[in-house]
Amino acid sequence: MKKLSIFLILLLSASLILFNQCKTANRSVAVDIDIPPFEQLSDYHFFKGLLKELIPNEGVLPYSLITPLFSDYAKKARFVWMPKGKAAIYQEREVLDFPIGTVLIKNFYYDNNFKDLSKGRRILETRLLVRREEKWDALDYVWNDEQTEAFLNIVGDEKQVDWINDNGAQMHTNYVIPNKNQCKGCHSLNANLMPIGPKIRNLNTSIKYPEGEKNQLEKWSEVGYLKGYIREDNIHNKLAKWDDAKSGSLEERAKAYLEMNCGHCHRREGPANTSGLFLMTYEKDPESWGILKSPVAAGRASGNNLYDIVPGKPDESILPYRMNSTDPEIMMPELGRRLIHKEAVSVIKQWIAEM
Repeated sequence: MKKLSIFLILLLSASLILFNQCKTANRSVAVDIDIPPFEQLSDYHFFKGLLKELIPNEGVLPYSLITPLFSDYAKKARFVWMPKGKAAIYQEREVLDFPIGTVLIKNFYYDNNFKDLSKGRRILETRLLVRREEKWDALDYVWNDEQTEAFLNIVGDEKQVDWINDNGAQMHTNYVIPNKNQCKGCHSLNANLMPIGPKIRNLNTSIKYPEGEKNQLEKWSEVGYLKGYIREDNIHNKLAKWDDAKSGSLEERAKAYLEMNCGHCHRREGPANTSGLFLMTYEKDPESWGILKSPVAAGRASGNNLYDIVPGKPDESILPYRMNSTDPEIMMPELGRRLIHKEAVSVIKQWIAEM
């Protein structure tokens, strides 16, 4: 009798879980830019079923960047949602002009074993960029250890993370979750909070959708999330994939990496505009890229080197020297990482060596 009672309790619990999952799946996305943000990520209904599976709800579209920002080897599952009947407006160079009410959803996670995805993953945080009436708003949700929910966090956090990388090596880092003010350190354009990644040239690639593989920009246009995009005018408006030699020349791959990891600050409209180092791929002046350019101010961060880039001499160039450091007074970028992106440093050094 006791065993039967336990069985019935377990059966009832399982039924309730299934009921709640089905109920979640039937709820539409709940975003209201005029009310305070939810305390729990699940309350937005961006995802259906088990939250940790990140299965997008209706109207929530997955997307990927050709060359993303490095975040201590964390992987990212990106999604976008827009209010019904609203669409982003095409811009050739800048981030798409997103309509009021848009939410960009970025989930940061580590696979426990990069070589064996069956070992599962750990989601650390979900960052939302919400397009409100006057500005973008940055919201960060930190996941619990049970991977059942993420909670609004404005003060930041730190998580110890261990994983096995693609080479089979054991890795560890103290992963930093930024506080609300630190988001502005990178997401700043003309002193306004702005997205970094979703530009035409960084979205112009195909990804897999449930119904098959398709170019993202064509998919966005098809579902009504993008206006003004003309495929024929944008065939060559595409970043190289920094770690794929088939996607472009060594110079194109190096510049793509620098734009997406440094260019949000090092551009004429960015926080580091006084440096004179401008790292957007459309910049054509060699000095803007740091070639034989003396730094405005570097101090010990120069490593006793004289120029940002010395053609043919990566070990005498300030740019890779700062990328190859974790000293807070030297390292670049200053925020968003604790580890050295060794593979990227190698590409940048090779590019300089072959100039």
